[in-house]
Amino acid sequence: MDVTVQWIRTSWTKQSRGGEAAVRRNAAPVGFALPHGTGPDAHTVRMHERDGFTPYDGRAEVRHVDVQLRERDGRLRVLPRVEPLFGLPPRPRRPPAVRLVPGQWVRWQLNYRFSSMAGMQDWSYWLDTFNIGYGPVAADVFLGDPTFHVDEQGPLR
Repeated sequence: MDVTVQWIRTSWTKQSRGGEAAVRRNAAPVGFALPHGTGPDAHTVRMHERDGFTPYDGRAEVRHVDVQLRERDGRLRVLPRVEPLFGLPPRPRRPPAVRLVPGQWVRWQLNYRFSSMAGMQDWSYWLDTFNIGYGPVAADVFLGDPTFHVDEQGPLR
């Protein structure tokens, strides 16, 4: 299976819900150039408010990325998992999986809100962006417009 996966996680707290901090958060990229030699691994990027949303590159085995990928009849079926199950906002109805043909790619975004079990800590938030290409792709593919864009972000209040 010739698949390229980029998983971006942007995380923040209530401090970045408004003002200049929210402007910086909202300006965080949703796609990055692929590093040389990513190979079969997923390219991961992590950004957090404590670092001013500075991107940090990493790698992960594709099987450790929260997305289902299935190849069948010359198409790639893509459907991110919604995990953890206790993350809000509620998602009563999820969009269907996207089916890619070689040369296409999808950007799928999901957001979450968390609190401590005892409610003793402030809310924290994260946005997962999955950029997934099927077939050979250029290093700068995720800097452009996707073939499909699924925005599964809900209200975070």
